Amino acid sequence: MLATLDWFVVAIYLSGLVAISLYLSRRQETAEDYFVAGNSSGPISIALSVMATQCSTNSILGAPAFVAFVVGGGLVWLQYELALPLAMVFIAIFLIPVFHRQRLVSVYLYLGRRFDDQTQLLISGMFQLSRAAVAGITVYGVASMIAITTGLSFAQSVVLFGAITIIYDVLGGIRAVIVSDVIQMVILTSVLGYLAYLLIGSAGGLESMLAQIPFERTAALSFQHHGLGDGHDFAFLPMLIGGFFLYVAYYGCDQSQVQRQLCAATQDDNQKILIINGILRFPLVLLYCLIGAGLAAYAGSHTDFLSSLPLINDAPNYNMALPVLFSRELPVGVVGLAVVALLAAAMSSLDSVINSLSATTLKDFVKPAMEDRIATPAQELWWGRALTVFWGVFALVTAFFVDDIASTVIVAVNKVGSLINGPILGVFLLGLMAKTATGRGARVGFFAGLAVNAFLWAAMPSVSWLWWNVIGLAATMGVGLMTSGQPSSEQELADLLWSPAFYRNAGFTKSWVPAYGFLGLWTLLLMCVLIFFGTR
Repeated sequence: MLATLDWFVVAIYLSGLVAISLYLSRRQETAEDYFVAGNSSGPISIALSVMATQCSTNSILGAPAFVAFVVGGGLVWLQYELALPLAMVFIAIFLIPVFHRQRLVSVYLYLGRRFDDQTQLLISGMFQLSRAAVAGITVYGVASMIAITTGLSFAQSVVLFGAITIIYDVLGGIRAVIVSDVIQMVILTSVLGYLAYLLIGSAGGLESMLAQIPFERTAALSFQHHGLGDGHDFAFLPMLIGGFFLYVAYYGCDQSQVQRQLCAATQDDNQKILIINGILRFPLVLLYCLIGAGLAAYAGSHTDFLSSLPLINDAPNYNMALPVLFSRELPVGVVGLAVVALLAAAMSSLDSVINSLSATTLKDFVKPAMEDRIATPAQELWWGRALTVFWGVFALVTAFFVDDIASTVIVAVNKVGSLINGPILGVFLLGLMAKTATGRGARVGFFAGLAVNAFLWAAMPSVSWLWWNVIGLAATMGVGLMTSGQPSSEQELADLLWSPAFYRNAGFTKSWVPAYGFLGLWTLLLMCVLIFFGTR
């Protein structure tokens, strides 16, 4: 149960978010203001907003549980992050220059212009289905956490968390999302840093803490397996190669991420956003993985800890280990801050998802079908807000139907994403890179890639789900090229196909090249960090 002081801290935080959104709502006149902030947001705030969305409650609850308790888990999760700086370079060169030139609100509008309406609606619809499911998982995780730490029921927790998120998202739009994400990022990293400090200190230092954990959980690199039928999901190659394509698909083709980048004013700003994320994401992931190591050490010295976790399917719900630790060990007032930190992580993900869902629904489905009833900017803005309410309520309702679909929520979210990320990326790369690709070929290729991944999930569970990102991509592009008909003329595709000339004309400056090189060196440095954990 939260003390009065803790509730006061939570109330101040939630009231502040609503006040900020009310203030920002005064600047909205069009759907472009609401969904992409008039293409006027600064790169640092956007970069922090993108990071905040990535550092969701699914990650904060799931990653420590994976490191501390899940069979086959441990700090091996960190090798997943080696792919991210390389993915940022790929997106900065091949994807964002084309998307930014098009001045999109929904990234799937690109597919309508490059191919046809059917392809645009198909991929936008798949995004909406998958993200709506993930939103339900997010609400489920945070509401379960709130129930444990506050004493509220699950239903009360869903309403408390969801209603505030919907209110500030509806009022403030993407500007409120970005501003609140920056605030949430500061709160979250501060609280997590304090918690890591406490756990490391109580264990006698970092070396002592790691020494109290089984060696197989501290080994951050796994070269012994390949994941292609050996039953090892988290080997080095699938996490590096599969992770690369997963991150390219997520940061480069997923509306919930790309929408923030479309808020940037210039190509230079877009490059900065991706470079900042490529540098700062690993330290953040390392922080909550170290908290997972601290949880493992804590559980080893407090034998009643695991038995105090709530049960799910007659087994401890490891996803709830962090909030239980909060309620056991943190002092009054600080518990309120910890709840705020987890709320911040959840809100930074949910606000982005429901805003992006409303953007794609409006631009890809509703407006084309109701052109005569959405004739003015004010009407379009009204529809954008109404759809934000719809998707927010949908996420809250689906949270009541989420059950245990994977050992931790972080695995569940990544597994669902890997099913479709490769095929979706394949459709975009067919559009960007293949002059001969057509809408019919892209659609047939997408279903082929999706079918292959579904077959692997159902019939070949020994193949790492991380490889689905690669296999689905290859199947989509291969079948898509073979089934394409008569392509459009090159003149019609001039601003829709990537080429070195297009990249230069899009605003390329030589100052970007050292930044790309630095991200490559950063990846090598991260390898050295992981080797340290594996050889200690």
